[in-house]
Amino acid sequence: MPEETSAPLPRLAEYPIDHEFIERWSPRALTGQDIPQEDLMALFEAARWAPSNGNSQPWRFLYARRTQPAWPLFRDLLDEGNHRWADKASALIVVVSAQKNEKTGKPLETASYDTGAAWMSLALQGHLKGLAVHGMAGFDHEKARRDLRVPDGHRVEAMAAVGYPDSPDVLPEDLRKRERPKERHRLDQFVFQGGWPEHC
Repeated sequence: MPEETSAPLPRLAEYPIDHEFIERWSPRALTGQDIPQEDLMALFEAARWAPSNGNSQPWRFLYARRTQPAWPLFRDLLDEGNHRWADKASALIVVVSAQKNEKTGKPLETASYDTGAAWMSLALQGHLKGLAVHGMAGFDHEKARRDLRVPDGHRVEAMAAVGYPDSPDVLPEDLRKRERPKERHRLDQFVFQGGWPEHC
């Protein structure tokens, strides 16, 4: 059984919310264990039901499990910093958004916004299943576009590593020190009633 990915340090909400939002975080310590296909597909199923502008559903997910032939192709997209730990992921995912509405051909101004909603659904479902899900910007976007044959009119947004959490002791010392949930800004730093405040 995978270890729980609950936050090892307490995080406090300013207002009452479900504990899943606070306990979800992005571990790096992973076991390297393979993930069954049906367990991984449950994460994509959660993403499927995310809201989107006009039900356009612009998200696209490209993936490789570590036991698949495509694994080196995905692994080699990572920068050196993420390579050091994401090598032990069970699956690597590249998140892509369609920039035009498939039905009308018009630009989708909210494509990245909607795809972010699908990504969050995926990440929360992973947490609920006891998996570690860690989003990444540190990879070669152009190489991903080229090597994974992403067509024109689509934006490579991000990558994610999915795996079974392990003890922080498996990480290099510098990463081990960072292996904890991070705090968040206070609400009054990013929520403004009535328009943008003069002091910001």
